[in-house]
Amino acid sequence: MELNRRQIFKAGLGLGAVLVLADCGGGTSPAGRVSGPPQRGGTLRVGAIGKSSKTERDPHQTISNESDFLIMSLVYDALTVPGTDPNVAPRLASRWGSDREQRNWTFTIADGARFHDGRPVTSDDVVWSLRRLREIAGETKVPVASVDDIKAAGPHAVELTCAAPNSQLPMLLRMMTFAVPKGTTDFARAVGSGPFRLESYSNGNARLVRNDGWHGGAPLLDVIEVTLFESPESMANAILAGQIDLASSVGAVAGRMAETRDGLQVLRRPDDVAVAIAMRTSDGPFADPRVREALRLAVDREAMVAQVLSGYGAVANDILGTADPTYDTALPQRSRDLDRARTLLAETKFDTGRTYQLVTKQEAAGEVESAKVFANQVAEIGLDIEVVVQEANAFYDYTWLKAPLYTVNWGTNDSIMFYASKVMSSRTEWNETDFHDAFFDQAYAAALAAAPGTGFTDASHAIQRIQYDRGGYIVWGMADGIDIASTAVQDLPKLGGYGRVQLERVWLSN
Repeated sequence: MELNRRQIFKAGLGLGAVLVLADCGGGTSPAGRVSGPPQRGGTLRVGAIGKSSKTERDPHQTISNESDFLIMSLVYDALTVPGTDPNVAPRLASRWGSDREQRNWTFTIADGARFHDGRPVTSDDVVWSLRRLREIAGETKVPVASVDDIKAAGPHAVELTCAAPNSQLPMLLRMMTFAVPKGTTDFARAVGSGPFRLESYSNGNARLVRNDGWHGGAPLLDVIEVTLFESPESMANAILAGQIDLASSVGAVAGRMAETRDGLQVLRRPDDVAVAIAMRTSDGPFADPRVREALRLAVDREAMVAQVLSGYGAVANDILGTADPTYDTALPQRSRDLDRARTLLAETKFDTGRTYQLVTKQEAAGEVESAKVFANQVAEIGLDIEVVVQEANAFYDYTWLKAPLYTVNWGTNDSIMFYASKVMSSRTEWNETDFHDAFFDQAYAAALAAAPGTGFTDASHAIQRIQYDRGGYIVWGMADGIDIASTAVQDLPKLGGYGRVQLERVWLSN
């Protein structure tokens, strides 16, 4: 898997991507609720975002399309998946535990786990899959020093040995660790152990049928049909026209229209998607933390939420992971201060006589608009920003991880440590702001080594304080996520980020 930046999952996978209607309570609208027991049978038609030119069948490669990620998440089992409380739930691993130092972790394979061809899932299969993933994707996906740190612990368990204490390993493996039969290199048949089997696949579109022998209990749906859509707008049109039953991550306009239509329901996820601005910290015009502070102080966050999110979101405070239970609400809410921003630019002798490019792309709903509003706002402190809208594939080939200033979007906001691991630690391959801060790395290591409770919370707060003071992100707001579904669709997942693809318990009412 990967909920990478190209994904809408983004999650993850966000990876996520979209704005929309707010509902502080979450859940489906009253029209979508039915009484009585769940019913078996039926076909769920699901829309998912993707590019036909970027389809991927290998579950260990970079997965750019949400359509492919959705398919893989139902065909293959990861060791762990998102949960509610706690935010990690079992999947292929029924349980896990570590030694006292939290370096050696053992994951036990669920009883009855079998591949779709009937073979039992063994530790050899899981070790081979994890080692292959580690070789392809590195520590970002499997945070161990080498493939030799992944070993079988008997026929039904695997052991991962971390180079240093890592209390967050089960969370960092969520939806990252798809298991395949040992030695698999041809993924056209997609032999997994998940709740659905692949019946057919064509250019990002797939038909999945129920796996009655799934170790987690047979799904209720007979079939899930996944249709690839090139844009949120085309997917929204399809759900409004009744061509699909579920559209995930659509915009505010579609959400408003759905609320007025009979036969449709809206599922809302507050605090779901961050559409942020990344400033390169290692070199270039924004390397001085005082310059980055000036840009943060130039932002009118309330106006951004109103204009970009149509009011369907909340002001944020330059921290990624706002739904984390350890989110530090004691940090002062940063507000607009143009005088202080101008003073900081003057102190650093920042060149306001040149034009700076802010690169963006049509990915998350409102992402391009956020760049334009930001450019207008910082003009008031003397910055001339040219907004460059790049095609998404070119963006990830030439801009992401390289440019001085660009937009990003993420949809996995239930963990401070996820972001510390994936995009801010010096060791990560996805260091979006090229942030190399020894104190941050020390705080991150301390959090990984801390026991649950006060010690971990204090370490998490230290990570957030550094990000708040001198990190490379402007996190001006959090967008609410929204799915539109037929009122016949029941028990849709309410989790954001990667949790949106867990459709194995969905059912259809008459």
